[in-house]
Amino acid sequence: MVNIAVLGYGTVGSGVVEVIQTNQEIVNKRAGDEVNIKYVLDLREFEGDPIQKILVHDYNVILNDEDVKVVVEVMGGVEPAHTFVKQALEAGKSVCTSNKEMVAKHGAELIQIAKDNNVNFLYEASVGGGIPIIRPLTSSLTCDDITEVSGILNGTTNYILTKMRDQGAAFEDVLKEAQEMGYAERNPEADVEGYDACRKIAILTSLVCGQQVDYEDVHTEGITKITQQDFEYAKALKGSIKLLGTYQRIEDKVYVMVAPFVVSEKHPLYHVNDVFNAVFVHGNMLDDAMFYGRGAGKLPTASAVVSDIVDEVKHMGRNIMQIWEPGKLELGNFDDWKHKFLVRIQSEDIDDVNMDDVKNAFGDVLYVKAPGIANETAFVTAPMAEGAFKEAIQNFEGVISTVRVGF
Repeated sequence: MVNIAVLGYGTVGSGVVEVIQTNQEIVNKRAGDEVNIKYVLDLREFEGDPIQKILVHDYNVILNDEDVKVVVEVMGGVEPAHTFVKQALEAGKSVCTSNKEMVAKHGAELIQIAKDNNVNFLYEASVGGGIPIIRPLTSSLTCDDITEVSGILNGTTNYILTKMRDQGAAFEDVLKEAQEMGYAERNPEADVEGYDACRKIAILTSLVCGQQVDYEDVHTEGITKITQQDFEYAKALKGSIKLLGTYQRIEDKVYVMVAPFVVSEKHPLYHVNDVFNAVFVHGNMLDDAMFYGRGAGKLPTASAVVSDIVDEVKHMGRNIMQIWEPGKLELGNFDDWKHKFLVRIQSEDIDDVNMDDVKNAFGDVLYVKAPGIANETAFVTAPMAEGAFKEAIQNFEGVISTVRVGF
């Protein structure tokens, strides 16, 4: 029997308990041993819930119990989660977590501590919820040179953008609906401003490159400025708008960002809608692959956590090698990264816009018309560096919006 402790009995923590109890026989068989939940840590009481019998309020009870071999951290936040996880690893206990914020900030450190103590630190559920993506990157695709990872990494924003596109609704209205349905938090800033996706793409890039990518260094934009009119132009371009986290390596330079993009209907990410997530990977041997599924939710996320528990039980007494060094990865200069841009400029008529000025600033552009939209001129630029575009756009008055075009 292998005893485990679950830190936090919220949405994911209760889901972990449910997955293990519901699929106990399957879990035990695949782990090669009986998995037993000995403790659940939470500050609250749960009268009437059988979990009350194994509930503790003091983390030291778990830390000092030598019979506990695996600690499951599903509390969220950086502290005290980081301290608890670090202490558990140093005490010779393996740890698995769904905590993307902690993993993004301290992943390299915790992997090293686990290695030093011959235990494991796993975090499959920290990116993509129930979608297996961490394990494929660290185990299945190890012979590939991964030059791109791009993903729809946040279900809330994907739900909002899908409804805006399909219903013609305003951002604020769809956000309110998402909050009422439980897809968005009362304070949705982490989702709609792109911070959640930023942490996830930082984790994926760190794994692919083997060095620490600080999410504070990742250029991040959210979806709050996207309008229904932007979607009409995206449709005219036979595409849709998605919030993407993307890593690309171009000529030995690594670039990372989170931002809305017009995604072509020919790209597999175009077809990922509602609360679903997907991660697109390109490798020099693999070519293209995409991992798709529910990126959040109680049971999908808990399922990924339990898969890590099973892995840690199977590898008891042996560290699973992971290459994620603490040394900081130097990112390429964001201003050098080239993209196309959809530009909308206020004008009574297209003749009000000096085409020579446009061409001089942005190169050969493609003018775009969208049904039912008047008093503006829109075009897609040639591929140009971010810095050059930022400088060029300042010379034009009446700019309504800009959205990157790619994929």
